[in-house]
Amino acid sequence: MYVKVRTMDGKQEAILTISKLTEVEDFKHEIEKELHIKADLQRLFFRGKQLENGYKLYDYNVNLNDVIQLMVKVQINDIENKATSSNSVNTSNSNYEKEIIDNSNKEEELVEAESLYYKIGDAVDCLDQTYGAWFEAIILKIFKKEDKVIYNLQWEFDEKAPPFNVPESSVRPRAKHLLQFNSLKIGQNVMINHNVDDPKETGLWYDFTVLKIDKKRRVQELIGTLHIGRDQLLENHKVNPRGEIFAIEEPKLLKDRTPEDEQHMISNGKRRRVQAICNACLDNPRKKCRECGCRVCAGKEDEHNLLLCDECNSAYHLRCLNPPLSSIPEEDYWYCPECKNDENEIVKAGDKLKQTKRKTNENSNSKRDWGKGMACVGRTKECSIVPPNHRGPIPGVEVGMCWMYRVQVSEVGVHRPHIAGIHGRETDCAYSIVLSGGYEDDIDNGDEFIYTGSGGRDLSGNKRTAEQSCDQTLTRMNKALAVNCNAKLNATVGATAEDWRGGIPVRVVRNFKLAKHSKYAPEEGNRYDGIYKVVKYYPDTGKSGFRVWRYLLRRDDPAPAPWTNEGKARIEALGLKPMYPDGYLEAMAKNNKTNKKRNVFAEEEKSNFSKNEEPPKKKQKCEIYELETEILKYINQDKTNAKLWDECRKALPDGKTIFLQKVSERFTCPCCLELVYNPVTIPCTHNVCVNCLKRSFSSGVNCCPSCRHLLDKNYKMEINQFLSSTLLLLYPGYEGGR
Repeated sequence: MYVKVRTMDGKQEAILTISKLTEVEDFKHEIEKELHIKADLQRLFFRGKQLENGYKLYDYNVNLNDVIQLMVKVQINDIENKATSSNSVNTSNSNYEKEIIDNSNKEEELVEAESLYYKIGDAVDCLDQTYGAWFEAIILKIFKKEDKVIYNLQWEFDEKAPPFNVPESSVRPRAKHLLQFNSLKIGQNVMINHNVDDPKETGLWYDFTVLKIDKKRRVQELIGTLHIGRDQLLENHKVNPRGEIFAIEEPKLLKDRTPEDEQHMISNGKRRRVQAICNACLDNPRKKCRECGCRVCAGKEDEHNLLLCDECNSAYHLRCLNPPLSSIPEEDYWYCPECKNDENEIVKAGDKLKQTKRKTNENSNSKRDWGKGMACVGRTKECSIVPPNHRGPIPGVEVGMCWMYRVQVSEVGVHRPHIAGIHGRETDCAYSIVLSGGYEDDIDNGDEFIYTGSGGRDLSGNKRTAEQSCDQTLTRMNKALAVNCNAKLNATVGATAEDWRGGIPVRVVRNFKLAKHSKYAPEEGNRYDGIYKVVKYYPDTGKSGFRVWRYLLRRDDPAPAPWTNEGKARIEALGLKPMYPDGYLEAMAKNNKTNKKRNVFAEEEKSNFSKNEEPPKKKQKCEIYELETEILKYINQDKTNAKLWDECRKALPDGKTIFLQKVSERFTCPCCLELVYNPVTIPCTHNVCVNCLKRSFSSGVNCCPSCRHLLDKNYKMEINQFLSSTLLLLYPGYEGGR
C-alpha cells in the first residue's frame, strides 16, 4: 500500500510504500529518510486528526493513495519562549482583572425595580440562547437598567445552575393550555417538542409557525417554520408533535390578573418532557447510574471529586480508584484502568501508555503483516451512476476493459464485492460473477462455461480458496444465481430454460488467476467480458465427492468477445489499456519495485524508452462514437447547455468511454457532486438536481450553489426535460440509484 505525504505549503511531497500496521513513530522515520525532516519536528494530520505516537495507521483508517499532511514544528529559543510565556501570563491577568471590574460595574448599574407584567416568584418560560429552546424558570429578582427591565431567573429543574439575568423579551408566562391537532390554523404560532438531530426521539421545546397541516391515517404532521432562538429559522420543516402542542401565552398586566391567572403563575412542580442527557437513568439525580455517575459505585454525589478519563470520558470517584487518589492529578492526561492494554502495567496518573489506548479489531497474536497487500485496501470511491442492484451493463464500461485489482472492479460498479465470486441478493437475483479458478469443478469454453456455486469449503484462517469439504445448498448466492435462469426455481433437481435469452443478464469478469485452467483468461488483472445468461443449473457430485451446484452460462452480448480477432481489434480501436489505481505507477517507479504478474504493461512501456527520453506522442486511432438519432435530437433542443454539449462533442473521436466521462464531468451537480438527476438549468446556466436546489432554498440559501448568482425566493424550478432525457439515454438505469 502506498500513501502521499505533503507539507502544508505544498512545496514538498513524498510517496511512501507502507503497511496499514505501520506504527506512527516508524512512519515518521520513513518521512525523515525521504524529506530529511527530523521525526521529533513532525506533526502529521489526516482527515482533521493528528497522528499520535503509539497508534498504527490502521487506527486512523489511512487508505490507498491517501494524502497525509505534514506540519513542521518551528524551533524556538528557550529564552524567547520564557519571555513570551511570561508576557502572556501578565496579559491574561490584566484582562482578567479588567473583566472583574467590568462585571462589578455592571452589577452596580442594575437597580431593583418592579415590572408591569411579572412579580418575584412567578413561574415563567425562559428562552435559553445556547439551545434556542424554552425551559421552565422562576423569577428571583427584577432589576432596571436605564429604561429596560432585567429579570434575574433560576432554572426550576436545574438546582446546580446559578441564577442569571435576561431581558424581558426572553421571558413569557408558563405554557399551560394544550391544543388539539384539529383546532390548529395556518399561520398560528405554537410551542412544540422536537428533536432536530433525531425527529423520532424526544427533544426540546421550540416555537413553531404552522404553514401546512398534514393529517394522515396514522401520523399527524405539521410543516412550517421552526424558530431556534431569535435568529435561526428552519423553514419548510416537518415535525410530528405527538399530541403535545402548547399555546403561547401572552403576558398580562398585573392589575388585570384574575385569581385564576394568579394560580397559573404558581409552579405545579411538574416538568415538561425534554430530551435526556443520559438515556440510561433519564437524568434522574436519585438513581444510581454508571453511565453518567461513577463507573465503580454508580453514585453521582461529590461531583468535585469525579475524575474523567481522557480516552473513554467515563467518570470515577477519587476514592473508588485502586489505589485511591487523594487529589485530582495535575497532569494534562489521565486514563482509567479500563483503557489500559496491560492490566499488570503500572501507569502513573497523567502518563501516556506506549501502546495504543484504543481497542482495535486486529489480531495481535498474528505475526503476518496483512496491511501491505492490495486485498486489504478499501474502496476510495463508489459507483453512483447505477444502484448496487443494477442489472445489465454499466454505462461507460466497455467489453474488454481491464483493471489491475478487484477493488477497482468494485469501484466502477461492475462487480461490487472485493472477494466474493457472486454478487446478488437471494430475494432478487445475481448481478455479476467473477471467474478466478477458485473451484476445481469450473469448466471454461469462452462463449460458454460451467460455473460452480459458492460454499462447501473451509476458508478459516483467512484462506482465499480450498477444496470442497461439505455439500453445497441452493441458498443465498447460489439461489440468487438460479433465479437468473428463465425457468421456475427448483431446489431439488434444478431447471433448464427453454428460452435462455429471456433470462436475467449477468455481468462476467475473468481474473488472470484463471489462466492455469483456461486459455480465455486475461494476461493480467481483471477483464470485463460482457453479458451472459444462465441456461440451466443442476446439482452434481464434484471431484472431491461432495454435492455442488453447477450453472451453465452462455454469452449474450452484442460486442465481440475480447479473445476473438474482432474483439482484439475493437479493444485496440477503443484504445483500452489495463487501468491502475490512482498513483500506482508513480509509486512503483518511485520505489523501483517490479511485480511480474501486475506490472507487465508498465514494464513494456518502460522498456521501449530510456529514462531520459520521453515517448513520442503518437495519436492512437480510436473508434469514433456516433450519437444515436434520439440522443442527438435532445442535445440540439437543449439550447441553454449548447456550449457544454459542444465541449463534450469534441471527445466523440476519442470513443464512447471518453465522451461519457466528459459528460459526467460537465453535468455534475455542485451540491451532491453526482451526475444531475431531474436537472434544473438556472439563469446562470449551471445545472443542479431539483431536490438539491429545493434543500438549498429550504435552508434559506436562495442562490446558485456554484457561482452564488442570486435567485428570487419564489423562483420556479422547472426541470430541463431535454437534458434529463439525454442523460437517461446515455446512462440507462442511473435514475434507480437516485
